[in-house]
Amino acid sequence: MTHEPVTTHDPVALDLVASLRPLLTAEAFAEAPGSGAEPGDLEQAVWLRLLERLDAQGPPHDPQGWLRRAVRTEVRRTRRTARRETPLGRDPADDGHDPERLALAAARRRDLRDAVRRLPGRCPRLMEALLSPHDPTYREIAGELGISQGSLGPERSRCLGCLRRLLTPEVATR
Repeated sequence: MTHEPVTTHDPVALDLVASLRPLLTAEAFAEAPGSGAEPGDLEQAVWLRLLERLDAQGPPHDPQGWLRRAVRTEVRRTRRTARRETPLGRDPADDGHDPERLALAAARRRDLRDAVRRLPGRCPRLMEALLSPHDPTYREIAGELGISQGSLGPERSRCLGCLRRLLTPEVATR
């Protein structure tokens, strides 16, 4: 089955773009801060993907689901190519020469790792994967933990809540 090239006069494309515009705007604004991309750049990249898809395969069966996946794919692609967020080898407050600051930074890292090990269930493995300097994707983490990719977000939120509760008393006692 072949499709005619999509033009701005294609009523299917125009209707689809009009119906998806508010969702794409919201998704791009929600995802942009974590990727280092501008929301408008994410929107433009997803519109291009949609037009290419319409040209090659026609409209998606689940346009909203397709759009959400396309936004997240663009976010991951942007993060990988831009590499704006690079892991720091040390605490930014450390000047590298002050023994007290070095000791405090090491103690903070130790406290965090100790709290992660005390988390319940799969949380220690999940948090270790998320703290990895290799910046694995959700798909890679899900494969490593043997759980569905869709359950990672809710599980991550639950684990972070547990971690906050564990760390709050330790932070308050200092």
